[in-house]
Amino acid sequence: MDTQPAPLVVWTEIPVRNLQKAVAFYNAAFGWSMEIDTNSPAPMAVLGGRMDTVGGNLYEGTPAASGTGNIVHINLTCPLEDACKAWEKAGGKISSDPVEIPYGRFVYATDPDGNTIGLFEPKTT
Repeated sequence: MDTQPAPLVVWTEIPVRNLQKAVAFYNAAFGWSMEIDTNSPAPMAVLGGRMDTVGGNLYEGTPAASGTGNIVHINLTCPLEDACKAWEKAGGKISSDPVEIPYGRFVYATDPDGNTIGLFEPKTT
């Protein structure tokens, strides 16, 4: 019996203190055009505005204390250096040097709410 469904992870949520400000930050950092959806039980914004893939959302809640909580890695569509510049310009902080792994490279970054986010550039073949 297969005990691991595919895909294994289907959704993640990132808590933010102010949904409107967080949507503006993530849209600026990634060039997205997310909007706040009020049709669900609690207002949320779907990461990247896409519902056709494994994804997640922002919601108003209490972010984990700095250095605790889960880390969501965002798959980049641009070079890592460009993403880091856009992240900082939008108001976030880069928290690490690039980390090389067999599948690509990433940095740890912090959003204005203190959430740690991975900015991941996949290796091209």
